[in-house]
Amino acid sequence: MNTWHVVRVPDPGGWGTSASEGVLGVRDLPKAVAQIGLKPGDPVFVRPNGMVDASLLDFVRSHSFRSLERESKRNYSTDIRLLLDFLSSRNVEWRRATQQDLDDFRDWRCDAPENPGRISGAKWNREAAAFTKLFEWGKVYPLPVDVSRRGDRAADSVSSRVSWLTPRTWGLWSDVGLRGHSRSGIPGPEWDSRTEMRNTSFVQLTLSSALRRQESGSLLVFELPDRRLRHGRYCHGRIAGAVTRSKNSRVFYASVDAVGQAEAYVESERAWAVKRAQAAGRYERLPQMRLVTRVTGGLKPKVEWVDRNGVIGERELSRLGWLERQSLFLEGPEGPEPAYLWLTEQGLPMVPSGWNAVFRAANQRCERVLLSEKERSVTRDLRLAEVRGKSPYATPHSARHSAALYLLIVLNQLMETRFGLSRAERRDFALLFGDPWWLVKTILGHADVETTKRHYLAPVAHLQLESILAMADTADDREGPVEDLDGVFARLAQETAGIQDIDALVEGVAS
Repeated sequence: MNTWHVVRVPDPGGWGTSASEGVLGVRDLPKAVAQIGLKPGDPVFVRPNGMVDASLLDFVRSHSFRSLERESKRNYSTDIRLLLDFLSSRNVEWRRATQQDLDDFRDWRCDAPENPGRISGAKWNREAAAFTKLFEWGKVYPLPVDVSRRGDRAADSVSSRVSWLTPRTWGLWSDVGLRGHSRSGIPGPEWDSRTEMRNTSFVQLTLSSALRRQESGSLLVFELPDRRLRHGRYCHGRIAGAVTRSKNSRVFYASVDAVGQAEAYVESERAWAVKRAQAAGRYERLPQMRLVTRVTGGLKPKVEWVDRNGVIGERELSRLGWLERQSLFLEGPEGPEPAYLWLTEQGLPMVPSGWNAVFRAANQRCERVLLSEKERSVTRDLRLAEVRGKSPYATPHSARHSAALYLLIVLNQLMETRFGLSRAERRDFALLFGDPWWLVKTILGHADVETTKRHYLAPVAHLQLESILAMADTADDREGPVEDLDGVFARLAQETAGIQDIDALVEGVAS
């Protein structure tokens, strides 16, 4: 057996009940784990013989590794485990790995025809970054792989996760996958709608704001935008730097409708979940509870709290990570209730990664409703394009991509058809306010506009949006912001790979 395993330190309250005699002679395992410097979510590498690898435990506790975000720790440890399996099959310890070993591993992962699960260049670059960090920490020289070396990086490293759904396709996906609609457009008799409002509210807020999964999934109740822009159709709020990828706070915008839907969720479905949790005593059993006593204003608002032991604490709102936010509570009419916006059916804060399961279940329901049994028998990757096109497929990041594409098209159409700017006037407008790419980059929170073009909107960069938009209906209707966007998106979907648009099927389901 050459299989390594990775176990992860549970979150507080996730350890379960320990035996009275302890585990392996340790009576208080959570305390013992904390004393050696491991944090919740940290990986522990278990060798094929069932023993914990002490050297890799030191690596996990090193500054090089522990400074990573929790999601990066999970990804890196998963990548490293695969390399350890490969090296074990050759009876090679990781400290004795050579460049030839890593070249062979890369060939197997990326190019070997006999490998049914070959990975993309972007995925290899992430794995190479994880291996480089391990070998540098372990002082393995010469480095078997070095992500900074051109030859160790993949040339085809454009992210394959970029995907878009047009607005009407999102509507179909939400109706079927999140609201339980059948082809006739009404909820099926078997549909369980207990979390329908939560799920649809999250999707609409993310689609409206272009926030990442962790950003929108970590919001507190009092962080919902409530300040309207001048014309009243959008609100603006501020996302905390601690939950962003760049660690910089930024302003975000969300439509009044999306915010209103989230507020309706708070007042109804979420309120019921909180009431049931209070009645069941779930909050009293939590290992940690910080009752918020005050949220200050100003440029750097702070959250002040008191814990169960009466200890007073405070921290800048922008520096509260998603895990710390889950321990914050507000005093409600029936007792303490979570400050975290998105809750599970049990009334407990929902981890951001939990949205993956929500989207996966919605994708599966779309397939059950919109595909025949024969079409479903073939895995999605192997289906014909015409079959894949019958059933929309979405991930949390698809909402961000789709919002970016929508913003780009709307901004281009406004500049081309509504403002009627000449080429010289467009140049002047761009100098004053930035071109559409720059504006989208700012909303997405990217440091560089080239990142926006390369990773999010590259498939449409080659298109002449001016000519596409010129074909759209541009009747001078000042009541609406954009004319015939469905037609614009339909043309983009026809001429660009990666954009999902449901045409005939939308009409069939809606009728």
